[in-house]
Amino acid sequence: MMREALSGTVSIGWPDAKVAEAADYPSAWRAAASRPDLIISDLIMPGAGPVDGIRKLGEAAPDSPILVITGSEDDAVLLALLKLGVAGFAPKSSRTAVIEAAIRLVLAGGRFLPPRLAEIATGQGQERATHRAEPPLARLTERQIDVLRLIALGGSNKEVARELDLSPATIKAHAAAAIASLGAANRTEAVMRARELGMI
Repeated sequence: MMREALSGTVSIGWPDAKVAEAADYPSAWRAAASRPDLIISDLIMPGAGPVDGIRKLGEAAPDSPILVITGSEDDAVLLALLKLGVAGFAPKSSRTAVIEAAIRLVLAGGRFLPPRLAEIATGQGQERATHRAEPPLARLTERQIDVLRLIALGGSNKEVARELDLSPATIKAHAAAAIASLGAANRTEAVMRARELGMI
């Protein structure tokens, strides 16, 4: 059911995409040999343990980003997968819109990580979490939220500018202001933090 749901999400968001499905790791490794644009993988499948299974997926398609859909809360396993270069994790309980946003972010070169895992992955403790407390929503204007929402969908400055009928320079300024207000390091992190706050 999960495999069919994910396939449907991809087909709706990317009607021209060719989707290859696999029910176990050995089948997934064979499919990965075709070097797809993106690999979406369950963490627990027959044929291998989670870390070994994902590692061999990466070996079969070294240039293909891997988005893991998981219900696991095992920090050690998730951190081991991060070291393998996994592009993101999305909980199985995520809404379709969240899964689609994760796919778009990963395809755009970003990384989709749950907030708790992102903090653990960077070795940050409660001190940093307190230091970079989430800013209030009122600090972002409606236009800045619009810009971040379109960036999250994979839009470039020019594409966002066309959508909002503004100049690319104005979009760049709005994006920079949003990044600063959210205490983010770049556009990708700003999108992730805005999503965590339920703004986009």
